[in-house]
Amino acid sequence: MEDQSSSVAATPTQGEDIPARWVWVEPSVWSERMLAALDNGVKGGKWFSLIDKVCKKSNLEAAWQRVHANRGGSGVDGITVHEYQARWQRELECLHDLLTRDRYVPQPVRRVMIPKPGSREKRPLGIPAVRDRVVQTALRHVLEPIFECDFAEHSYGFRPGRGCKDALRRVDSLLKAGHIWVVDADLKSYFDTIPHDRLMARVEERIADGRVLSLLRGYLKQGVMDGLKEWQPEAGTPQGAVISPLLANLYLNPLDWLMASKGWEMVRYADDFVILCRSREEAENALSTVSGWVTEAGLTLHPGKTRIVSEAEGFEFLGYRFEKGRRWPRQKSKDKHKDAVRKETRRCNGYSLSEIIARLNPKLRGWYGYFKHCHKRIFRDHDGWVRRRLRTILNYREKRKRWKYTHADHQRWNNAFFQTHGLFSLTMAHAVECQSLNRR
Repeated sequence: MEDQSSSVAATPTQGEDIPARWVWVEPSVWSERMLAALDNGVKGGKWFSLIDKVCKKSNLEAAWQRVHANRGGSGVDGITVHEYQARWQRELECLHDLLTRDRYVPQPVRRVMIPKPGSREKRPLGIPAVRDRVVQTALRHVLEPIFECDFAEHSYGFRPGRGCKDALRRVDSLLKAGHIWVVDADLKSYFDTIPHDRLMARVEERIADGRVLSLLRGYLKQGVMDGLKEWQPEAGTPQGAVISPLLANLYLNPLDWLMASKGWEMVRYADDFVILCRSREEAENALSTVSGWVTEAGLTLHPGKTRIVSEAEGFEFLGYRFEKGRRWPRQKSKDKHKDAVRKETRRCNGYSLSEIIARLNPKLRGWYGYFKHCHKRIFRDHDGWVRRRLRTILNYREKRKRWKYTHADHQRWNNAFFQTHGLFSLTMAHAVECQSLNRR
């Protein structure tokens, strides 16, 4: 029986006077009384009778709006988001009926292999059908606030109001505070190896609704369509599924709290984490504890990517390289961005200079937005490289014999020339940012 504090009144007030920490929750699901139950706790610590919130029509509609905004590819049924949109109301009515009568069965996940940045390896990505993404989103609307209450402060991945920049700022502040010995850890194939039974045991610590638990098990056991072959996974939660990041955070939550209880400064983003310590001995103890927990949890630390390093040696985290008090984009991040720029700056691409720059600028702004905290030299070097590629295009189009960059090209098409044509400059953007900070 559901605790009274978690029940929804006949005419609940939804979305009004929600505390600041809960502004991100789905208002069609979470009333003020339910949010109060999150803060005060429910009887026995478990939530009952949640399936009616999952299949609530307003929740399904809100879930569809999110799926529509995120776009994404089609699943095994070949139905795209655009095609689903043409009949979304009828589809949601069908989903509501299936969920209410316990007749809903998720379709197999379409598996594709995507490149790993800066590597020849590929990683699997699972693409659920659009209808399944809608139900998973509706389910996440209900479950995420419940588990969010228990998540540790130093977990940043796929959580409301948190992101990579928050994790990076935390790492930077810890390094400046003297935590210069780092356990740089990597979980091998984490999303594919999470034990289903142990994961469901974590879920059952807070959720007692059998129909919701059955729905989750269905997602964990749903088939995987790899080409023309279908198989059923025995472990893991597919990358690409809407519910996977929440479940992945839930499974590693005990590790977060273990590190906190030991007094070690851990910063985690999904399955990527570092532990910052004041001495090598402390780092060795932390790594030993992590190794024991990981083995007991049925996971594996990557032997070639897990190590103890000092800040002087340098380490990489979330695309950045930290070394000797400075921050740089890691080599894989630079290579990935340069590959994107090369695609837009081929000598024979057929676009005008204005069009090339218009296509380049969003990529340059996006890259700068993430790496703007790097050492300023990286921006000067990168700007110069981009301009050289543009000069090569201009030189080629004049049908000269020489296609490569020369000093004469620099004089003819100087930096001011590209500035006049609107090319985004990382160096200038960084200078403006520094001036703004100095005035505060």
